Amino acid sequence: MKPLKLVPANDSFRALQLAMDVVEGKAAGYITPPEVLGVMPAVHGLDDEVLSHIGFIVESSGSTGEPKRIALSVDALLASANASAARIGSGQWLLALPTNFIAGINVLVRSVVADTQPVLLNTQVPFTAEAFVRGAALMSEDRYTSLVPHQLSKLLASAREDAFVFSELRKFNTILVGGQQPNWADVLELRTMGVNVVVSYGMTETSGGCVYDGVPLDGVQLEIVDDRIAISGPVLAEGLGSRFVTNDLGQLVDGKLEVIGRVDRVIVSGGLKVSLDRVEEAALALSDVAEVCAVALDTQWGQSVGIAYVGKERSFAELAELTVAAKPHRVIQLDQIPRLSSGKPDLVEVKRLLAD
Repeated sequence: MKPLKLVPANDSFRALQLAMDVVEGKAAGYITPPEVLGVMPAVHGLDDEVLSHIGFIVESSGSTGEPKRIALSVDALLASANASAARIGSGQWLLALPTNFIAGINVLVRSVVADTQPVLLNTQVPFTAEAFVRGAALMSEDRYTSLVPHQLSKLLASAREDAFVFSELRKFNTILVGGQQPNWADVLELRTMGVNVVVSYGMTETSGGCVYDGVPLDGVQLEIVDDRIAISGPVLAEGLGSRFVTNDLGQLVDGKLEVIGRVDRVIVSGGLKVSLDRVEEAALALSDVAEVCAVALDTQWGQSVGIAYVGKERSFAELAELTVAAKPHRVIQLDQIPRLSSGKPDLVEVKRLLAD
């Protein structure tokens, strides 16, 4: 057994120290939500000590309102860090995501493994391109970071107008983007500009991203089981056995994984199936749409598509070309998409806004 140490998410330096203790086997860690006025949030259901092989206990983002705690061993975290370094290289990381979620924890663990000091952004305030490039300017030659799609979109928008932002982005060896389906138009535009963006697929149960640009990291195996993506390998969380069948639909094409969308994000409208993830992808490809979030609304047809978006006022009638069931039942224009602290869209809040 070993002690379980708790650190608040708004103390990134202590979280880095905790990651060092975890890698060295001195303690296990749980990063809580942020302190409020210097007071740690109440945390229930955790023991003071855990089994000696446990590294971090991580809470999933709960974008649908159902977060859960997942135990990751030290071996799984190190397998993830080493496989990532083998694929994209090793160097200094910029932390731009909260440390109480797996993407932020991975930045800390990878920094410890690489024996480099990460640049720690304040992840408790809204992400801006200005703060990102200020942090990037402090970095050494080999640069890495991990982002979610809306952060990448903000950087691209700034890079189009600001040569300094553009030059700083080009200096990164790799920019990982994951957490949800990316805006592929953004990814392709940045790659055309010479920015090395790598699309990562994974989840807390797989110690974060374990598939880069459709290709599994070394030691990770992929299968398709009843149309769902199944993952095996040394990166799996405790209690999953030898294979984890995800809730994501996918297919293997020429050895590469194509993620279709989550099972619980496929709705039936008027007897027709439609993937909300595909609806979002198609909507983002339309002109004058900066961000979009699609949710299921209960209607007389069973379920229908609801869309919240950021951009100029427009119609989404073109989505009917995807399938007639993709045409939205209701659309709202927002200044920004509600998001969880992890950076993912808050699907519960978006659905509430569309229902009002």
